[in-house]
Amino acid sequence: MDETEQNVGKTFDGVVVKTAMKDTASVLVERYVKHPKYKKYMRKSQKFLVHDPGNTAQVGEEVVIRETRPISKRKRFILVSRISPSLQATS
Repeated sequence: MDETEQNVGKTFDGVVVKTAMKDTASVLVERYVKHPKYKKYMRKSQKFLVHDPGNTAQVGEEVVIRETRPISKRKRFILVSRISPSLQATS
């Protein structure tokens, strides 16, 4: 392992659902998983609190988030980039 490489945490794609808090956004991440017994595929969703300095994210934007050190009690992810522009901006 090279000295410049870091142990980078998990990354997820999600949709911003709330931006009411200072420097924080709620991001909904959906996964497509197979049930272990019934072998049926299901959609599972989970909301993460994401550190967003300057409140740059808009509700409805698709974003990439990455796991990082704990920032607060429930905030363990940071906003990495935006995948698509806000839905509200196109209206």
